[in-house]
Amino acid sequence: MLWLEQGLYLRVQELPNGPRPLPLQSGFSSGTAYRALGCFNPSETSDAYYILSNDRDEIWFICNRHLRTVCLQPAQRAFRLPLAQCEFDEPMPAAIT
Repeated sequence: MLWLEQGLYLRVQELPNGPRPLPLQSGFSSGTAYRALGCFNPSETSDAYYILSNDRDEIWFICNRHLRTVCLQPAQRAFRLPLAQCEFDEPMPAAIT
């Protein structure tokens, strides 16, 4: 079972020689947060592919290894946000170790 958090926004950090497609060559930009529309995990790989809408309004499956979490904004409905709009007014709590 795969659970997808509502309002999860991700940013692209493309890996050199990473799995294809390479997001920065496929209509995505590093200064944008993309709303995760879904997730697919093919049985033949341990990678997950997030479903994102790029800057050209195309739907792509992008490997999780190219993505980093940005924020949760469940009330937001936009496919894309400028990264600056995802900043928080107060610092996030430290991780529990």
